[in-house]
Amino acid sequence: MTQPPSPIQPGRNPLPPAESWLEGVPTPAQRRLDRYAVAAFVVSLPGLVPVAVVLAFIALPRIRRSGARGRTLAISALVISGCWLIAIGVAVGLNLYGEQRAGIGRTTVISEVQVGQCFDADLEAQTPRVVRIADCGALHSGEAFAKVRATLTGMSSEQKGQVATQQCAAAFATFIGKSFETSDLDMYYVVLGDRAVADGNVLCMVGQPGKQLTGTMRGSQR
Repeated sequence: MTQPPSPIQPGRNPLPPAESWLEGVPTPAQRRLDRYAVAAFVVSLPGLVPVAVVLAFIALPRIRRSGARGRTLAISALVISGCWLIAIGVAVGLNLYGEQRAGIGRTTVISEVQVGQCFDADLEAQTPRVVRIADCGALHSGEAFAKVRATLTGMSSEQKGQVATQQCAAAFATFIGKSFETSDLDMYYVVLGDRAVADGNVLCMVGQPGKQLTGTMRGSQR
């Protein structure tokens, strides 16, 4: 009787399991996290842009050479830094635009100062004619706080001064929160015209000769 053929035997041992092929090669979970990438991401969050950018550019080539993790963190640090630069640029642009619209830094005759504007001028001069518009948040000499109506037609210079002073003093008390008589601030006025007009014909200003003011004097009760 014919014997059945013997089963074919493997010519060599089976290949080692796939896991052994990776022996000695770190898996993604085993690769260390690059410390420069972590530091770049951390310092980018509060807006330390120069430091974050430098750390990120150090981290990226290190990661390419070593195979460490952290490339996403380094790139994120660069993106966040870019966002900070855009935000800072927009803020600076808006501030410059606001200053331009407010006329800050512009030199003008005192009669053209608008209510709410602050200015620099020599208030110790007898009749300051020219002022430079200033930021009320910074040091400045004075502030225009009101335009009042006063009928001055036909009056002498002395009478005009008395009426203008009375009208501005009333507005002074409302603006400062303290009467002019008890205030340590000085008051000034510019007569824009003798006829009383709807938007006022006397410009009222506050200041303190020899000293600088900071911030608006509205409600200061000085």
